[in-house]
Amino acid sequence: MPDQPEISSPATAFSHVRPPDTAFRGDGLRDFFLYRDLGIAEATRGKVIAQLVIAHNAPEKGTGWHRHEAEFHIVLMLRGWARFMYEDKETLVSAGDCVHQRPGVRHYLFDYSPDMEYLEVVGPADFTTIDVAPVCDVPESKGWGV
Repeated sequence: MPDQPEISSPATAFSHVRPPDTAFRGDGLRDFFLYRDLGIAEATRGKVIAQLVIAHNAPEKGTGWHRHEAEFHIVLMLRGWARFMYEDKETLVSAGDCVHQRPGVRHYLFDYSPDMEYLEVVGPADFTTIDVAPVCDVPESKGWGV
């Protein structure tokens, strides 16, 4: 038999995470949200993170103006809604909507429904968040309002 080439370890691993495998936790980026890790950061060796994010407390001040150091970032709203400022444009993101946040876009999440839940997928997994100067005025949160 001819020599077989060595098979190197794959760049990513198979992952299957079920709801009871990981719990929602309060140690994520924002203290008014809860985050559930979906195992993708480990499976991709840090190339991508995927997490579910749910509302935990009513919005008071929102996220403040910021941007992310990331190559790729999408938000898929699963339930409820959230209101964002993307640069100077107010954007209502409702259940079923998908938003691609281009690298470096300045934004501010300022209001959301109590049942808000979204899937966030970001690359790399260890992306950073940087506060930025205000872009424009932000509407007031209605605090579980519409």
